[in-house]
Amino acid sequence: MPYEDHTWIVDLSTRAKKQVKALLKEHPAVYAQFATLAKEIEILGPYRQNWSHFSALSKKKGIPNDSYHCHIKGGKPTYVACWYIEDKKVKITEIYYVGTHEKAPY
Repeated sequence: MPYEDHTWIVDLSTRAKKQVKALLKEHPAVYAQFATLAKEIEILGPYRQNWSHFSALSKKKGIPNDSYHCHIKGGKPTYVACWYIEDKKVKITEIYYVGTHEKAPY
């Protein structure tokens, strides 16, 4: 029986790359939480019910199909991450927002 790789490919949109770079510089603890989430998505998949406020996002303008979000840091400000499943068969997901809840695209 051939070995099957069960990991997901986790891409970041151009916008998310900039947001993550800023987090690393300005809020290293929040960046660490984000890095943990991204690694969990890669290893365990995009359905991360173990994270605070994990939920599917309703399809609206600017929100891709199969989108999800969760809080990566509570309090004020609350930081969130948003991602969507790009391809279930190939197992690709893209994180398209990492930042404060107030500026989240939903």
